[in-house]
Amino acid sequence: MGMHEYLKSLSDLEMINRAPGYFKFEEHNVAAHSFKVTQAAQMLGDIEEQAGNEIDWRSLYEKALNHDYTERFIGDIKTPVKYATPELRSMLARVDKSLTENFIQSEIPAEFREAYERRFAEGKDDTLEGKILAVADKIDLMYESFGEIQKGNPEPVYMDIYKSSLTAIMDFRDMASVQYFLKKILPELLKDNADGNAKNQLAIVTTQIIQQ
Repeated sequence: MGMHEYLKSLSDLEMINRAPGYFKFEEHNVAAHSFKVTQAAQMLGDIEEQAGNEIDWRSLYEKALNHDYTERFIGDIKTPVKYATPELRSMLARVDKSLTENFIQSEIPAEFREAYERRFAEGKDDTLEGKILAVADKIDLMYESFGEIQKGNPEPVYMDIYKSSLTAIMDFRDMASVQYFLKKILPELLKDNADGNAKNQLAIVTTQIIQQ
């Protein structure tokens, strides 16, 4: 048994579209999302290090790069559906865990299983690296929704995604990297080339969330 099935499976992530079921001007897939989240996590890690915090870079890269790998088993389920009830969320988590464990046992050579059990486990934990992952994931989701708003997408779901993403980021407002994002990056996003109405709405929504 080699790693052929694992390497082949990476292409599956390119076939899973994000935010399924909604009209969008630009499609995003899970493979691209994983790359962008890893880049964002790297940036946030640099900021945390500049602030004097120690980063376990191996852990951070593993968490970010692999955080959505298991979506190849059950796909990218709409967030409102995924979180509809605690029971459904728990059931989906059990299915995901079972399919992941089966894949590791059947396709990953024994000498690498421990590493892939770690990589495919839930990465958004209470470590600094886990918190960075949680923020990086929401930053990419914010930018995906902002891109649709900027292009004039009439679907209201993208403003909802922008709001929920920024609200989730605010849960980590005590982190140095989040403070940098709010002070240095978010104002630049708001100044970007959106049309007048969208720009005003984004500014109002952003101010309301930040001041809560």
